[in-house]
Amino acid sequence: MKIAFLADPLSGFKTYKDSTFAMMREAARRGHAVYAFEQRDMVLEEGVVSAKVARIHLTGDATDWYRADPAEDVSLSAFDAIIERKDPPFDMEYVYGTYLLELAERQGARVFNRPSAIRDHNEKLAIGQFSDYTSPTLVTSSEARLRAFHAKHGDVIFK
Repeated sequence: MKIAFLADPLSGFKTYKDSTFAMMREAARRGHAVYAFEQRDMVLEEGVVSAKVARIHLTGDATDWYRADPAEDVSLSAFDAIIERKDPPFDMEYVYGTYLLELAERQGARVFNRPSAIRDHNEKLAIGQFSDYTSPTLVTSSEARLRAFHAKHGDVIFK
């Protein structure tokens, strides 16, 4: 299989703890071709979603862990699987990336970590669905409410 990972820059991976790296390593171990690209590499041109994608060869070295072939423009539907592993920040570039992946799905790409699901199920707000099982939570941009919450609860974490 040809498996393409939409991920953060490979140079920033901490291979001793990175789950995307672990997935790549296991895919390569099973004989699959591993590719990588970043969100900014995607393009919609003449109705087709493609990306500048590089084939990745794992070296087995903990620090210098991969070699990349020259990147080529490839339709995302040419891969057997696209694994969406881009970490937020949840900004407009991230949102537009999910829209491009949805278009790619309609063109036949098999995208895992469904774009609409990761866009619509925000990791910071998902906690609101489980308030019976969580500590007191406040989501606001109001400084006055934040101060009152802190005064009431004392030990708080702001994000």
